[in-house]
Amino acid sequence: MAFKKKSKASQDIPTSALPDIIFMLLFFFMVTTVMRESDLLVKNSLPNASQLTKLEKKSLVSTIYIGAPKDTRRYGTEPRIQVNDVLVEPDQIPLFVMQEKDKLSETERDKITMSLKVDREAKMGIVNDVTQKLREVNALKVNYSASGKDRRD
Repeated sequence: MAFKKKSKASQDIPTSALPDIIFMLLFFFMVTTVMRESDLLVKNSLPNASQLTKLEKKSLVSTIYIGAPKDTRRYGTEPRIQVNDVLVEPDQIPLFVMQEKDKLSETERDKITMSLKVDREAKMGIVNDVTQKLREVNALKVNYSASGKDRRD
């Protein structure tokens, strides 16, 4: 005597809520994703620090990268300065600072902080040139970025 399994339940997987879930995930990633501000054209291996201080208002921070260029055939091996997505010479730093100050409101312009992300292999001569140019345009708040706390304590 053979028994037949009587199944009246549908074998289909309900997919009516699937578009809602996909749109919720898409919306979540659109809201939470932070786009990278610039592509690095220079090597940037930050040195370790013995003391770290977190910046309070990141909207007032503009970053200057200093390091050897990644494309050595095109730009050579000497350390270069990168602001936004462009390699610049030290003489162009004042123009960059003025452009960054123009993006801020008039009350915040004096509070701008220039963050120097200097590769650990970069020479101090180019860093000194940049700091001199920053002084010329009265950008006196300078921050040297580091990767993390030094473990030699």
